[in-house]
Amino acid sequence: MASSSSSSPSAPAFSFRSWKYHVFLSFRGEDTRNSFVGHLYSALEQNGIYTYKDDETLTRGESIGPSLMKAIEESQIAIIVFSENYANSSWCLDELVYIMNCKNTRGQIILPIFYDVDPSELRKQKGKYAEAFTKHELENKTKVESWRKTLVDASNIAGWESKDIANRHESKFIKEIVNTILPMLHPVTSSVNDNLIGIETRMQRLKSELKIGSGGVSMIGIWGVGGGGKTTLASSIYSEISNNFDGCCFVENIREKSSKYGLENLQEKILSGVLKQNKVKVGSIEEGKRMIVDRLCRRKVLIVLDDVDHLVQLKALAGSHDWFGEGSRIIITTRDKHLLNAHRVKLMHNIRLLNDDEAIKLFCKLAPQDNRPKEDYEQLSKDVVSYAGGLPLALTVLGPFLSDKDIDEWVSALARLKQIPNDDIVGKLKISFDGLTKVEKDLFLDIACFFRWEKKDRAMEILDACGFHPGIGVKVLVQKALITILDGRFDMHDLVQELGHHIVRGEDPNYPELHSRVWKREDVLTICAMDATTEVDMIEAIRYDSGTIYGLSHLPPVVANTKNLRWIDWQGDLASPLLTKFPQRKLCCLILHDSLQKQLWEGYKNLPTLKIIELYGLDNLLITPDFRGLPNLERFKLIASSHLEEIHPSIGHLERLVFLSIETCSRLKRFPPITRLKKLKTLSFSECPGLFKLSEIQQEKMDNLPHLHLDSSGVTEVQKPGKGINVKYWLEGSSLPRNNMNHIRLCFFRRDLRTLNLSLCNLGDEDISSSVWELPNLQELDLSANRFSRLCFSLLRLPRLKFLNVTNCLSLAELSELPSSIAILMADECLSLERFGDISKCKWLWKLSLHAGYKVGPLGGDLLLHSMLQVWLYIHF
Repeated sequence: MASSSSSSPSAPAFSFRSWKYHVFLSFRGEDTRNSFVGHLYSALEQNGIYTYKDDETLTRGESIGPSLMKAIEESQIAIIVFSENYANSSWCLDELVYIMNCKNTRGQIILPIFYDVDPSELRKQKGKYAEAFTKHELENKTKVESWRKTLVDASNIAGWESKDIANRHESKFIKEIVNTILPMLHPVTSSVNDNLIGIETRMQRLKSELKIGSGGVSMIGIWGVGGGGKTTLASSIYSEISNNFDGCCFVENIREKSSKYGLENLQEKILSGVLKQNKVKVGSIEEGKRMIVDRLCRRKVLIVLDDVDHLVQLKALAGSHDWFGEGSRIIITTRDKHLLNAHRVKLMHNIRLLNDDEAIKLFCKLAPQDNRPKEDYEQLSKDVVSYAGGLPLALTVLGPFLSDKDIDEWVSALARLKQIPNDDIVGKLKISFDGLTKVEKDLFLDIACFFRWEKKDRAMEILDACGFHPGIGVKVLVQKALITILDGRFDMHDLVQELGHHIVRGEDPNYPELHSRVWKREDVLTICAMDATTEVDMIEAIRYDSGTIYGLSHLPPVVANTKNLRWIDWQGDLASPLLTKFPQRKLCCLILHDSLQKQLWEGYKNLPTLKIIELYGLDNLLITPDFRGLPNLERFKLIASSHLEEIHPSIGHLERLVFLSIETCSRLKRFPPITRLKKLKTLSFSECPGLFKLSEIQQEKMDNLPHLHLDSSGVTEVQKPGKGINVKYWLEGSSLPRNNMNHIRLCFFRRDLRTLNLSLCNLGDEDISSSVWELPNLQELDLSANRFSRLCFSLLRLPRLKFLNVTNCLSLAELSELPSSIAILMADECLSLERFGDISKCKWLWKLSLHAGYKVGPLGGDLLLHSMLQVWLYIHF
């Protein structure tokens, strides 16, 4: 070694700064360019060490220029190869002086290599170095002293000597140099880093998931909405961790490039990038796969596959974990989570949009307001940030656009954006939409125009009625980050919703008759004012918001003439029958609010595709429509029609009806037999106090009625030919008229019933026959707040019962024979409870509550069971 230190060169302590190059390579070209230095440069590049190598020659007497000085300044490490004729070049000596100056002023690391020379020749300037300085004394006397001193200083820095090369193979020697450099490196920064607000926290989270340095091969997917920062995050993490791998490659914009140049071209890019070879050629996709496996299966590589949109791309570029060597990491960015699932990518990273503080910082950086009154632009800046909704793409587009605009132009631009979205933002977001199927596009547009913030289950009923089979389609939209489901409701980013609106209104925003969906106030008014002969066949769905139309006593003829209308949701003052001239052969869903009709239509109306009718607040309605022309009706709901007295008898023949609800109809006294509704799952007559009797509500074909709602009705008698009523409660929200419950004898429960709530039903000792309790699957039973003093059946007949609640049963005197499956028993406020059964066999019991109840006597058996105490013993006396 060239100094007293026996260890390899190490980095001095200095604060982190940004570098453009990892290494600046200084050498005497005629000595080493085509031998040692050429081999060293190739090894550095192959290991991802970004190296500046000056291959130019200067005319005698010239000195180094500004561009070379800048390259030296921007390099973290300088490797100086001192060779036999190094001192002959005034260029090399000037370069050396500048490098040593950067060491002292900028913290640059210096690594000398003494190639075929001894360090003492530099230190004492003897041999060839003495000859060189004799010549320099004649030509550059003013610089000689500086050169001499600098050579002495450089010779005292720890480095590698020529004997190190002589005693081993040059390739091993170069490998040692590379391995010494790699741990010293800081990431090379890019020109965009100044604008990467919030990137550090996101990188830390991603790095923790990547577990750099651990074994195995990992693939991680970064997915989310377009313009959300997926590529930026992947690029930043790539720059920071690439030095930890034997080879690296960032394959950007795969969606576009695979279509334009083919997957073979991308395979070539990976092979060339990782292997640092310029002439890797691939003849076919299958050949490319084999070459990637053969060349990379023993290499620790880092590969980023950016903007993947088809599974075939992943299969061709990173088909399996065993394609790559131990410790490799493959990062995939995509808008479609489904691709990651299909490729069995286990680690998924959902891109997190900017929070308000981060968004403000980014916007102010892109649209600086240094020379403007802060108070004038502060609220406008917040408005822009609110519009962008944390989407970095939107801020990077709008920031520069607004940067040179005055306050009036800002106000104007914001107003315009709310009507006409920016083309660059729409274009980027629309990529995800373009990748959908026709049905998926329709689903997205319906949700964007009508169902944002709508309960998912409610919207799904309508979408299913329209024939979209939305289950799989909605999942696709979620996986492509076009929609989300929060608290059981559909949601989406504001700008994604704007995209949907823009697609529907398209290039004809002022011609709503050409739109497939109509929901805006001004568009509705425009259509309603049109002549009856106007063609509006493009309209598939229309919603009239409350207050949109005033004093409209009939359906506008132009709407009645639509031929492709799927569903209509109308809130207004209609007085005449709605469908008198309504030739709707495609209508699937009809929803009316607060209309004034006495009837929907007269006589028979053939509507073969109609599946849903929902009527709210039709206070003047006297009779439901004739249902004979609605063979496919699945859902009929009528709420708050105070004058309704009669249900058309044809309702009993709707064999496809699943949901039937007639609620808050105070004058309804009779309901026709519904003996053929074999698919009925929900039947409700809640808050119909005039309805006292349900006759023949089911026969043998109606074996499953999971939901029966009679709360606040006047029903006191249910006639039941055959098996009787099957009732399922609790989780589905079923309910019975609790005040009158003691007058109803329930004769049968479904054997597959799991949860039963009979709380507050005024039940006495004999109100429920013991024959109903053959319920082998019942798990939860709530009998709280009833009148009985004892149970008329044995709980042992409920072998799977886990939860029993008899709280506030004030007359209950005894509770015996608990099933061994019981886990929670609630018997608070049971003031008459005196006898309690043996619970020693209740091995799963972990919560027993007897607060303010249970007067006397032992509980029986070994109460303090070990298994019970291990979880929670909760007893109050």
